[in-house]
Amino acid sequence: MEIRNFCIIAHIDHGKSTLADRMLQHTGAISEREMRDQVLDEMDLERERGITIKSSAVSVDYAHSATGGRYELNFIDTPGHVDFHYEVSRALTACEGAILVVDATQGVEAQTVANAYLAVEAGLEIIPVVNKIDLPSARPEDVAMEIESVLGLGADDCIFCSAKTGQGIVELLDAICDRLPGPAGDAAKPTQALVFDSEYDDYRGVITYLRLFNGRLKVGDRIRMMRAGRTYNITELGKFTPRMTPFKEPIEAGEVGYMVAAIKSLEDVNIGDTVTLDARPAPEPLPGYREPQQMVFCDFYPAGETQFEALRDAVERLHLNDASFTFQPQHSDALGFGFRCGFLGMLHMEIIQERLERESGVSLVQTAPTVTFQVLLNTGEVVEITNPADLPDMSRVREIREPIVDVEIITPNDGIGEIMRLCESRRGVYKRQQYLSETRQILDYELPLSEIIYDFYDKLKSITRGYGTMDYTLKGFRADNLARMDILINGQPVDALSTIVHRDKAEQRGRALLGRLKKEIDRHMFEIPLQAAIGGRIIARESIRAMRKNVTAKCYGGDVTRKRKLLEKQKEGKRRMKRIGTVDIPQEAFMAVLDPGE
Repeated sequence: MEIRNFCIIAHIDHGKSTLADRMLQHTGAISEREMRDQVLDEMDLERERGITIKSSAVSVDYAHSATGGRYELNFIDTPGHVDFHYEVSRALTACEGAILVVDATQGVEAQTVANAYLAVEAGLEIIPVVNKIDLPSARPEDVAMEIESVLGLGADDCIFCSAKTGQGIVELLDAICDRLPGPAGDAAKPTQALVFDSEYDDYRGVITYLRLFNGRLKVGDRIRMMRAGRTYNITELGKFTPRMTPFKEPIEAGEVGYMVAAIKSLEDVNIGDTVTLDARPAPEPLPGYREPQQMVFCDFYPAGETQFEALRDAVERLHLNDASFTFQPQHSDALGFGFRCGFLGMLHMEIIQERLERESGVSLVQTAPTVTFQVLLNTGEVVEITNPADLPDMSRVREIREPIVDVEIITPNDGIGEIMRLCESRRGVYKRQQYLSETRQILDYELPLSEIIYDFYDKLKSITRGYGTMDYTLKGFRADNLARMDILINGQPVDALSTIVHRDKAEQRGRALLGRLKKEIDRHMFEIPLQAAIGGRIIARESIRAMRKNVTAKCYGGDVTRKRKLLEKQKEGKRRMKRIGTVDIPQEAFMAVLDPGE
């Protein structure tokens, strides 16, 4: 039986998960009774939001419709949002081919281009697929020409299909068998297996997802984690069909599966590590993965009845399942002990927070998200900080550098003007503009990362009525007129609320933040001043008024009717005074009052 390893990549909402459902259904991996939408999206959070968060590996058997040849298809359904590109890069490393899905009604989008470039860099064979051809607004031929002009993949090589109705699925499966190369591993060589994912089970320990490049593994083998240097005995081997299914037969080079070896220590498993046999170790480990670049940072602190130890266990388990999420201990005078966490983007941060609260049952207090800054000191030393509270004294600082990203925006023509104004208001630098088709264009800008992590994507979607997309890559760091803005509550600075802002926008950002704080903080028996300050200068201020006694209610014993009558009398008195005050007084009367002779 021949093997084909591939992954499904696309822009968000272009039909990857639905296509995976049809492939599972057609190959008989799941029955009609088990069939549901988004079979591979197992988390409730994925199904609620309608997006793929975690890559899912599946092994199915397929008989070629023309030749009858038997094939083992190992494929991975990947996320489509830019915040989860590390999941996509890991999946590509474990495959020889990729299925690039493009929506027939939307065409080539920003993440389509980014994922296609990742596949090309990984040296994968790409099969372009134009999906959703059953929709009335579909334009498959035009989209195929877009794929050829933008990505360089032949329009004649595109496969037209509908993941919803199943049209074209057989042609796609046959093309996977015919056009994708098989794995080049050798079962006779020393064992080399790549760890491309893992999860923690309370009863079985760490479950490791493997792709074997050379050699073989079987139950009972003593294996070695090459990076950690620890050895274990394999107690269970299996494949995803699509659920975890134990296999008694060995897993050989080119195959994908999972391994259970009673691994209880979370530190012993690293994504990208190489598994080999202890008796016959491989001469060198596999290249593994490039470390992800965290873009956004914030602090998580325990809230309510949650203790620090429970939060620590929760973040350690989640890091095992999502290697792009990082954490390190942090302490705040106001919030106590917590963790400084790094994420690939704002959506990634939201997902991590919800997963921690749902899967581990912890309650969190989250600080404002920030990005990484570089600080050039007067001594010439460059220091990187992710927490504004760690900024050295400004007398020691020569300049502060912020991260700059290259942003590629694909938008309809009628949104060009407003998008340019949006980018300029966020301190963007225009780079280039090119036509994608008669109705869409590509805009390239350089933007500070801190200006796009909050609401830039939402505004882009609003301007383009949902048709605009964006992708960004980190370019480097650039110095600008930046400063740390501290928030003082009742005269005391709160480190968790400090941010680094551009001086031109400091007052605007400070007033907005104080306005939100004023709504959140309860009133007390004394007035609470809220201040935003840069250095020793106050740039914005709000006050939470002190609570006062309700004298009216006290005097009348809480009688609402008598209180209402009193208020009505007060209003009538004020109206009478206004009428008297607006009466026209003749000029002679003024002169009479002012004449000293009278």
